[in-house]
Amino acid sequence: MTNASDQTLADLSEGEVLARIFPRLPHADTELLGPGDDAAVLAAADGRFVVTCDMMIQGPDFRLAWSTPHDLGWKAAATNLSDVAAMGARPTALVVAIAAPPSTPISVILGIADGLRDGCEALAPGCGVVGGDLSASDALTLSITAFGDLEGRSPVLRSGARPGDVVAHAGRLGEAGIGLGLLFRFGVDADGVPSRAAADALKLREPRFVEAQLAPVPPIRLGTVAAAAGATAMLDVSDGLAIDAGRLARASGVGVDFDSAELGDQRELALGGGEDHGLLATFPPDVTLPAGFRRLGTVTGESGIVLVDGEPHTQGGWDPYRGWDGATT
Repeated sequence: MTNASDQTLADLSEGEVLARIFPRLPHADTELLGPGDDAAVLAAADGRFVVTCDMMIQGPDFRLAWSTPHDLGWKAAATNLSDVAAMGARPTALVVAIAAPPSTPISVILGIADGLRDGCEALAPGCGVVGGDLSASDALTLSITAFGDLEGRSPVLRSGARPGDVVAHAGRLGEAGIGLGLLFRFGVDADGVPSRAAADALKLREPRFVEAQLAPVPPIRLGTVAAAAGATAMLDVSDGLAIDAGRLARASGVGVDFDSAELGDQRELALGGGEDHGLLATFPPDVTLPAGFRRLGTVTGESGIVLVDGEPHTQGGWDPYRGWDGATT
């Protein structure tokens, strides 16, 4: 008989897998009806809610030699919670769909569930997993839909920045990019193939940067704080500060001018590194920045242009169609 810890998805029915997952997942404070029916039922006292979705696919988004199942669950929660926070909303619930090869050990799926639980509890207490789906695929894939409550406030859009506003950022900046560079350089074997042993050794040497990449800790609670403080525009920095600032600039019909002195010693990594999932926001010039945000520059009247010290900056960052080498291991 196969031990429970050695079972794969092919050894179990979908119902049996779900029966093991559900007890590991957090309930949402807004949950009126959770997993088990055709859909969940959530309370929305504001009458409005925000919703977003994101995918993580083995290969372009993660390597199993580097990320533990817990890392994957945590990061899937963090990246979606950050998008909700960037709208000025409080995350309330996640719906999770997982597709995996039938040979995947059940322990991997349970580890992902544990990461989702711990990510929600640490980053957005009260947010829970209220449903989802399981399917088969050649590549392990996580698809998350996240919901958030505006709590009576208007959403903070990318399109509200005005010339003269202060540009500010909350969270880490460039550290996930450093971590990814370290993994590709030192988290590989002699043939350049991602290696679990090499990655584990690297985590011991450079835990701050590697964890920033594999299990980011974005400032989720500061999304509602920024909204209450009068943020005029905001977005989650997922693809790099420069490229995401360009999105905000184009949406608002303004420019963004960064002060290089505020970007730190690793300026290009601060501008081009992605996946820190900090919050980039603009505030009126007379507003005191909320604790946790630091000034990075100003909003200009030059539509859609990103500047550094008044000079145009070539926008770099992550693009899933250009940044993946095709490898999945």
